[in-house]
Amino acid sequence: MILFFYLDAAVCRHLTLVGPAHPWTGAKFSSAWGTRVILDTTVVQPDLVAEISADTSIDRGGVYRHPIRYVRLRLDASVEGVPRLGGGPAAVAG
Repeated sequence: MILFFYLDAAVCRHLTLVGPAHPWTGAKFSSAWGTRVILDTTVVQPDLVAEISADTSIDRGGVYRHPIRYVRLRLDASVEGVPRLGGGPAAVAG
């Protein structure tokens, strides 16, 4: 799963940039489907766990939207300890 967040300095100091050989280096991402607005992105190693709040809603056009809100960085949890999507009801305690 790929998530994009606008992060504050408290989170950024824990991030590790990827090396130039990473397959997403130089990739461009847009802010929404069908838009030409390109996001200014920095690719980082997926070695941190963030707690998020997610919801499902349907907009006026009948399109499903999945708003996500960053809650906190989980320095007490490891990436290996987080169950894969569809991997069962287990959750990281906290």
